[in-house]
Amino acid sequence: MKLSLNWLKEYVALPDDLTMDQLAYDLTMRTVEVEDTVDLDAQFDHIVCGKLLSVRPHPNADRLSVCQVDVGLAEPIQIVCGGSNLVEGHYVVVNLPGSKAVWHGEGEPVVIEETELRGLSSYGMISGSYEVGLQALFPAPEMHHIVDLTEEGLEGEVDLHPGLPLADALGLHDQILEIENKSITNRPDLWGHYGVARELSAIYHVPLKPLPEDVVPREEAYPVSIADADLCHRFLAAHYTGVCSKKSPLWLRSRLFRLDIRPISAPVDITNYVMLATGQPTHAYDADHLKGGLVARRAQDGETLELLDGKELVLSSENLVIADGEKALGLAGLMGGKHDSILPETREIVLEIANFDAANVRKTAQRFGVRTEASSRNEKGLDVDRVDPSFAVADQLIHELFPEAKRVAFSDVGEKHTTPVRIEVALAWLERRLGRDLSYARLEALLAPLGFFIEAEGAAEAEGERPLSILVPSWRATGDVSLPDDILEEVARMIGYENFSLKAPTVTLTHALNQRGETLTRRLMEYLAFSCGFQEITSYPWVRDESLALLEEDPATLLSLDMPPAPDQSVLRPSHLPNLMDAIVKNVRYFEAFSIFEVGQVYHRGASSPSSPDEVLPEMHRELAGAMVGQDAEALFYRLKGVLEGLGEAVQTTPLGFSREQKPAWEDRDGWLSIVLEGEVIGAMGLLSTRAKNALGLKFHDAALFAFNLDRLKPFDSRTNLFHHLPQYPHVFQDLSLLVDEETHFAALKDAVGSLAESVAFIDEYRGKQIPEGKKSVTLRVELASTEGTLTADEIDRRMETIKATLAEAGATVRNA
Repeated sequence: MKLSLNWLKEYVALPDDLTMDQLAYDLTMRTVEVEDTVDLDAQFDHIVCGKLLSVRPHPNADRLSVCQVDVGLAEPIQIVCGGSNLVEGHYVVVNLPGSKAVWHGEGEPVVIEETELRGLSSYGMISGSYEVGLQALFPAPEMHHIVDLTEEGLEGEVDLHPGLPLADALGLHDQILEIENKSITNRPDLWGHYGVARELSAIYHVPLKPLPEDVVPREEAYPVSIADADLCHRFLAAHYTGVCSKKSPLWLRSRLFRLDIRPISAPVDITNYVMLATGQPTHAYDADHLKGGLVARRAQDGETLELLDGKELVLSSENLVIADGEKALGLAGLMGGKHDSILPETREIVLEIANFDAANVRKTAQRFGVRTEASSRNEKGLDVDRVDPSFAVADQLIHELFPEAKRVAFSDVGEKHTTPVRIEVALAWLERRLGRDLSYARLEALLAPLGFFIEAEGAAEAEGERPLSILVPSWRATGDVSLPDDILEEVARMIGYENFSLKAPTVTLTHALNQRGETLTRRLMEYLAFSCGFQEITSYPWVRDESLALLEEDPATLLSLDMPPAPDQSVLRPSHLPNLMDAIVKNVRYFEAFSIFEVGQVYHRGASSPSSPDEVLPEMHRELAGAMVGQDAEALFYRLKGVLEGLGEAVQTTPLGFSREQKPAWEDRDGWLSIVLEGEVIGAMGLLSTRAKNALGLKFHDAALFAFNLDRLKPFDSRTNLFHHLPQYPHVFQDLSLLVDEETHFAALKDAVGSLAESVAFIDEYRGKQIPEGKKSVTLRVELASTEGTLTADEIDRRMETIKATLAEAGATVRNA
């Protein structure tokens, strides 16, 4: 969210010596996180208003013009321009040398310099709106359209003269504060300038200027009703005549533009102004299009609505709409409809200011993927009292912009006030938790500027453990402040967290706790990262539906979210694999080969109580999953298998084994294995199938993935580890190339050799012209040893002959060199 410093100053007189850095620091320490501050002046430095004195064709270019421009210097300057709407006598935007502009609205800003274009000198640039960041304020019909300040009507609103800085002409002398939205998620009072101004008033001990007095209409009633009081708590509607869809005055358009709100027309701009001022979204309808008044009701199943942005929705009874007597007009709390909002021919409007159920607004926004400035505020839980000052601001602005406007009808139905919240808290309780003395007068001085009222007769009542009753202001009473701890937080932040002295806790160290399970997990992560070159990733606990579909999981085992973060992310992850697949897709654009892994909980439908019987959680276990990505599928498969084979020895646990039990849906039909631990299948590894690669859009990369139940791994106890002496006599390694059937696996050859060798290792396999059809060549490395002495050449030959004979019985033929 963005805030205008100039706008804040209209509500609160900030100290004269206050710098933006200090303001940002104080707000961050006491109220909200300020991500950045932007000085708009700097963006428009050396950009001025210039008057076109003459425009003539360029002698050497058909699409260029040579302009003489008065920019307030001693002599006019010459600028070569490709603008399509250059008119002599009109005022335009001129970038003088030293200013910055974005060429054709694309790329990074560049510094404008005096240059030569087609043989003629050009001192600066006559700019289009997209080149100086003004496209929202002055929309351009095409790329070569320059900003014509005369055509835009500025001469009637601003004392335009050559050389006038553009920031002066457009009212852009302002500082913008960029607020981190997550820091105000639970503060619905801070989604407007007035709420933040209230905080600044309390921080700097300066008075807060009031909003316009509440309006007490006496007109005839406008037909308004609420069909579902659970979803709409209050509904105010006011009918105005003499209001048209004209352009707003420059001061209003400039104010909206500075906060990234596109000016549209005066009625629409008024509603956006009110929202930015008070935090209360409003909406205006074309009165001539309404039939029979307004009603807040549930949509009918299958009812359709086209929004302002052209998006067509099919609604259900779970959605609240604003409707007239015939049809739905808008999606309540999110966006109005395309055909009944403010139109070019509008002459009368009906202003809507309503308070909606926050949870329903959020669910509707997530279901349809509609995120607006209005929904961002309505889903936070606004107080119904805010409707009154918001209507006062809107009514005042309507009459200011339309002196001839008349309010001819008005209605206000539903709750008029938010349910009061009172919290009992003792002064002594606050002192103990703050770790400092706190008087009644000090408590009152800290809370009163924030709107809290202490219902006590005086300081005597506040002494000791006697609880005080504190009335929470309406704008904080919708769930934000409800506990004594919330009052504690308010007091602490207004004192300033930086003003609390450090008191180190007393820590008593006893014996070390050996958490062998945690140690095992740490060793696994270090093995993958340090020894195998993997990078650890951390993903969200939910998965995309498209990636989840590749696993072909039984829907009955999946755990769905009641309020998913997005319509296509409604299931908690049953495995890390879907998120790993998404991570692969994101990273193949930047890396030809990489390896990633993730450790964490995965979830399934069911119930478990890992901590205590009264705490019921879904079925879940820890899973280790990873992926190796490259362009050689066979090499990836064997490398990943090697990583898993070495895992047991590296982390001191039972080695993993492999078999082919049941192929997962995502794996290649040939390149897959089940991961086995002590006879139990605990996971799988393999190459991504062609179907999965196509679904993910992987055209030029292959990937080998694995996932297994990490809870099945148990670390060795130190007393059960076995010690093996280093060999007293040298070991001998011999390679064998064998001709075997295509379907023969390495495991079968290894089992055939058995105890005849210390170990048998796979080296490679080969298929080619020299190999008969249906056969393959497999090379093994055999390790021979003796505990009685160094093996002689004859002993080695005898042992190898025995191994060859044994392999021959298993169907393997030794290939001649």
